[in-house]
Amino acid sequence: MTLGNKLKQLRGKRTQGEIANQLNISRPTYSHLETNRIEPSMSLLTAIADLYCVTTDYLLGRSQDSRLTEAEDKKTAEMASRFAELVSDLPENEQENAWKQALMYVQFTKTQK
Repeated sequence: MTLGNKLKQLRGKRTQGEIANQLNISRPTYSHLETNRIEPSMSLLTAIADLYCVTTDYLLGRSQDSRLTEAEDKKTAEMASRFAELVSDLPENEQENAWKQALMYVQFTKTQK
């Protein structure tokens, strides 16, 4: 299965625009990823894997097992829980903005390495 096919499958019923916004890329860029017209950078590939809670090896076809290891899964769940707790008293639209800002920060940090 190609990367594009995996992305379509993982996206499910969400729109390309919704996923593109979460990844801080344009909808046409995400569309090109799904149609295998372009390949993602390593930082974008990592962001996609994080978004869908799968490994980069799964996305790249190096593994048929999409699941994170138990330790990775536990760490991700703990961080998500802490973040949700921090923003829980904010209005819903501000919670969404906080999530987007966190994603942008992570992506920026990854590009600085």
